[in-house]
Amino acid sequence: MKRDTALLIVDVQVGMFEDFGLPYKGEEVLSAIRGLIAEARSAEVPIIYIQHCGDKGECLDPASAGWQLHPELTPASGDVIIQKRTPDSFKDTNLQHTLDGGGIKRLVVTGLQTEYCIDTICRRAFSLGYDVTLAMDAHTTFDSETLTAPEIISHHNTILGNWFVKLKEASQIVFHDLSRDDGGRNLKRSD
Repeated sequence: MKRDTALLIVDVQVGMFEDFGLPYKGEEVLSAIRGLIAEARSAEVPIIYIQHCGDKGECLDPASAGWQLHPELTPASGDVIIQKRTPDSFKDTNLQHTLDGGGIKRLVVTGLQTEYCIDTICRRAFSLGYDVTLAMDAHTTFDSETLTAPEIISHHNTILGNWFVKLKEASQIVFHDLSRDDGGRNLKRSD
């Protein structure tokens, strides 16, 4: 079977769980991502970790402990780690080159933060022609001054799902199914 799908794990780093407090349903999100990693490995689907590089002195400063990938999601040999400096995982990185070089056309997206890096990667990947599935219960954020984390997540699931992504619960993502023509779609976008 042709492997044209990759699992993307965005900014699941120690600092995102320690320096800002625990993200909304942080443990559940980690568990969902671990399940997706196991599913991806069983289907021999590539796993790509996106790691944010903050400025000197910030919690995601590459010289800090917070910059490290979360210890519950330890990459295996053959997994790819791509480092970025902006919310856009494609900007000034080799992500698109890596995906295109591997014949990847479908992406499953997970991670942090919903309204920043998750929103941006979903929209940008869609614009670049990738078929994107957002694991709707495997991305998270923090309360903001104006909205709670559940409101932010619900809003982004709705907006992104109406145009840019297919939405699926992590437990419903079967990587073998994603290589079929329907992309494993269980919720259709409104056109």
